[in-house]
Order: sequence, then structure tokens, then C-alpha cells
Amino acid sequence: GNLSKSSYSLKHVPSSILVDNGHHLPVTATGSVTLQPHDFCLTDVLVSPNVVTSLISVRRFTKDNSCSVEFYPCGFLVKDLRTRRVLMISVNNGDLYPFHGNTSTPPSAFTVSTSDLWHRRLGHPGAHSLSTLANDFLSSCNKSAHTPCNACQLGRQARLPFSSSFSKTFAPFDLIHCDLWTSPVVSFSGFQYYLVVLDDFTHYSWTFPLRNKSDTSSTLQRFFTFIHTQYNVIIKEMQCDNGGEFLNSSLRSFFSNNGIAYRFSCPHTSPQNGKAERLIRTTNGVVRSLLFQANLTPPPPFWVEALHTATYLLNRRPSRAINDHTPYYLLHGTHPTYDHLRVFGCLCFPNTSATMSHKLSPRSTRCIFLGYPLEHKGYRCYDLSTRRVIVSRHVVFDETSFPYEPATPPATQPLSAPDPLAAPQSPP
Repeated sequence: GNLSKSSYSLKHVPSSILVDNGHHLPVTATGSVTLQPHDFCLTDVLVSPNVVTSLISVRRFTKDNSCSVEFYPCGFLVKDLRTRRVLMISVNNGDLYPFHGNTSTPPSAFTVSTSDLWHRRLGHPGAHSLSTLANDFLSSCNKSAHTPCNACQLGRQARLPFSSSFSKTFAPFDLIHCDLWTSPVVSFSGFQYYLVVLDDFTHYSWTFPLRNKSDTSSTLQRFFTFIHTQYNVIIKEMQCDNGGEFLNSSLRSFFSNNGIAYRFSCPHTSPQNGKAERLIRTTNGVVRSLLFQANLTPPPPFWVEALHTATYLLNRRPSRAINDHTPYYLLHGTHPTYDHLRVFGCLCFPNTSATMSHKLSPRSTRCIFLGYPLEHKGYRCYDLSTRRVIVSRHVVFDETSFPYEPATPPATQPLSAPDPLAAPQSPP
């Protein structure tokens, strides 16, 4: 920065400062400085004519202006401490971070993606959710309002009112909510149902595709074992409806042997299981938007792949119900990352050099992106020619193209579905 162009309010204080070569340089005055054009204020500034470059204390700067500074390899952001609004953006051009910036037009390094692109990557969240992420985690997201989204209009429907839930929990897995949804279309993987599990405290959710309703009991028991092993806690209570998949001797015996309480909604009174019902509506809204966006309907045999992606994204999106935190943060204690997210169903090219038949074979193949495998650090890519899933870390994406044709013949064999209980991997 260049403080000589700023306005001064000075008082004479004879002193000196010690620089890195061991010499003392005289200080001719001290006072307050206003940095233009941003109107930032600095107090107790030391003026030394022999110093070639003006230096700013980040600690004093943030204290004087009630702001925060976020540093990145390409520059830094200055944000209002209360509203998290970006006040200034500056790009570095050397080893130091220069204090100059533009408050109106962010540099290209910070506008790699527009809000429309992030809206699609995150599974079509509402404006409040996207704005919260843009302020806190997505420095590359332009905060301007995104254009109307056709996939949102096709995928979302009016939600019916439910009675408010008065359950109050104080720790993860004090209470979980469960429900089962039936799909009108059998997926490529042979699934027609999915079980949703919601933790009441964190709002973290799991979804389990099922081929038969009778698989509910074994899936829940496997889930309870997974939580006990991974988080060293026993689920205390389960809330569900009174469907036969939950009212069976196998689950009752399992709960009794493990000291787990359970409660059922009254017959034909689904609003008593309101949290799970609302989650299914929210999840299905995201699933529909993803499928319409990717040209994967009708019919939608890829709904299981969209379901896993929707769950993955919902756990990483802030929610007003938990004070704009993300379920991921409340469960794991760390914030999720977002720079690996890509638009579901877009054209992609995974590297296939490891499986080349000879050195002149193509090193990639045209695929569509089908989500994030929890058991691998990579991406799931559906090969449009062989109709098989390729899992790869080395993928190039075209997030503006959606090449899937509904008339494409179905997969020659069931697609392998990612395991919802796989230990989450770090992003590729």
C-alpha cells in the first residue's frame, strides 16, 4: 500500500523503529490514517520517511475496523465482522499482500464460478443457503442473484404443513428419525425404496436404497452398529411411523437387547413423524432438480445416483433450523470443503490410461458425472459407450454440457451403488 496518499491527523512523537537489517530509522510523527477509497481507519500510525514500503499490522487493522481478513494464495478478502459482507478484494503480485483493491468488480481469480454454477453444484439450494455459503466459504462465488432455474421449477412442489416438533436433544444420536419412501420407478441398480435416517441434533442424514421393504430391519441394525463403531456412542431413541417394516419382532428384539427406546406415530398420522417426512420431501425435491438438470428424465432410472448426491449435498448445506450451520460441521466438528463439487449429470472425461489396450488407444472416454463415492477419493462417471460406472480421481468436467439422451439403452448390468455407511473420504 501507499500511505502517503492517505489523509493524516498527526501528532509529533520523536522515536525510531528497528528494521530487519538491525538499523534504527527515525519516526517523525504518529497519528491516524484513513485509507482511500475504502475509508478504512488506522490509529497510532508511525511515519518514517526512510521506510520504502508502508506496512500494516493485520491485528491492528482488524481491531480498528471491526473486520476480518482471509488470505488465499492469490490474494486476500476483507469482510465485515458482523455481516460477513466482502468489503475489499486484493490480488497479490509478489511475495507480499498489497493493500489495494476494487470494491465493485472482483478480480478473475475470485470469480472462477458464478452463483448459477454453484447453485447447480450444490443441488439447487435456496437463496438463503447459497448466500450463507458464499459469504463464509465460497470466495469464488459471485454473490449476485442467480437467474431463474428451470430445474428448480420442475423439481420442487408446494410443501404441505406439518405440526411443529417439540423434541429437544442435546447431543448427536440422542434421537433419530426414520421413514421409508417408495419410488414409482425401479433404478438401474434394482432399488425401489429408500430408507432415510435423520439425527435430531445435527440434522445429518443418511439414505439407504432398498430392493425390498423387508431389508429395513437389517439395514437399521447395520446403521446402529456403524454409529457405535465410528462415533463410540449408542443411539438412545428412534422415532418412526407404524409401518410393518418397523413394527416387527426382529427390530423390537434388537432394540430391547441394546437398551434403545423407540416410539411410533399413530396409525394414519404421518405428521407425528414430521421431521423424517419433511426430509424426504426436501431430498426428493433435490433429486428431481438434479435429474431434470441433467436431462436424466423421463424415465428417471438414475434416481439412486441422484439420491446419494442429494444427501451428500444436503449434509454440506447450511440450514436455518441449526442456526445456519451445516449438518456436517455439527457432526464432525470441521467445516466441509466445496472446491471439489461439480454439476451432477454434466459431461466429464475420466483418465483411462491405466486400462488402455495399447499405447494409441484413447486416454479418456465420454461420461456423465454421477456423484461422489464415499469409499473412494474420486468421482463416479457413467461411460456413455459401455454403460458402466468408472470411479476416478483424474477427471475433466464440462459443466455446461449434459449429453445423456433418454433413448440411450439401459445399462447392461446393474450399476453398483455407493455404500452410505462407508467412512467419508477427503475430497479428491
